[in-house]
Amino acid sequence: MPPKARPSITYSDAGVSLDAADSIVQRIGPLVRRTFSPRVLDNVGGFAGAFRLDFANGLLKRNYRDPILTACTDGVGTKLKVAIAANRLDTVGIDLVAMNVNDLICCGAEPLFFLDYIAAGKLDPDRMADVVKGISDGCVQSGCALLGGETAEMPDFYKPKDFDLAGFSVGVIERRRMIDGSRCLPGDVAIALASSGLHSNGYALARRVLLGPGGLRLTDTPAELNGATIADEMLQPTRIYVRAVLSVLGAYRVKRPVKAMAHITGGGLPGNLPRALPEGLTVRIKRNSWQTPGIFRLIAKTGPVDELEMMRVFNMGVGFVMIVAPTFIGSIMQRLHRAGQASWVLGKVRKGGPELQWT
Repeated sequence: MPPKARPSITYSDAGVSLDAADSIVQRIGPLVRRTFSPRVLDNVGGFAGAFRLDFANGLLKRNYRDPILTACTDGVGTKLKVAIAANRLDTVGIDLVAMNVNDLICCGAEPLFFLDYIAAGKLDPDRMADVVKGISDGCVQSGCALLGGETAEMPDFYKPKDFDLAGFSVGVIERRRMIDGSRCLPGDVAIALASSGLHSNGYALARRVLLGPGGLRLTDTPAELNGATIADEMLQPTRIYVRAVLSVLGAYRVKRPVKAMAHITGGGLPGNLPRALPEGLTVRIKRNSWQTPGIFRLIAKTGPVDELEMMRVFNMGVGFVMIVAPTFIGSIMQRLHRAGQASWVLGKVRKGGPELQWT
């Protein structure tokens, strides 16, 4: 009697569901298409996205003389662990876009398109649709197209509910309009743009201090947070500065008073602002020019974490900095205000460096 045939093993038996992947593609289609402009070329095949650089029609008209493409990549880090624990996944996609496009605009570039990579232990169509909704929202906020992405199910690599995100953004700027800090002079002024909170940096420290053994719960409402829960504050989306910054740059195409910009991420002000300045210059920062938001005060008190370490790890309420010519301070801050962006004078450019100076 012949041996009984063994049943065929499927991809699903190995932990990868092709049906779940197909379901996700169907679910996210409208979320992707809502980010498209006429500059996105449709029907170019199923393996790559295509984007038109020059475009001659209507409000989106673009004709470049000497275009420079800029690109960057970033992720969200361990903020994802807080989102997973709180089962609130619809805003981490905004964080992902923000971490990329906020870097991109530091040289004055206009974000064009965005791509994402999602790797998960188990693909759940509902959860992944929430993540992509956030990515779509971030792209709409920053005016860039979600041109493509990859979703990978990796059961032997991640726990079932765990996942990771990475993003990639491409922008463009005319060569003659690039902002590289080379025009900075002593006496120029640093304008701070307010952050929305932790953004997406320092979460390893924040989680250890606030959520470690014997610590707070995600549902707790410490006095420093003015009624918000720990989860509310830790999952506040990273602010996207694209529209506010580009509105300023667009208003001063000829005079070009903006000389340098810095996205304040991991490393805080000391680790990021000097990167935007030429050698021999620094910024003297007025520490009393802003009040540290409650989430940072809570971390410092609970740790405790000293002021120097807080400044080295977190943005401390300053999410972005513009270095501008002093005669334009008032008009630029008014324009930022009209764009819904709070700002204040952070300090002045001085000879010295590379370390920042504090008063």
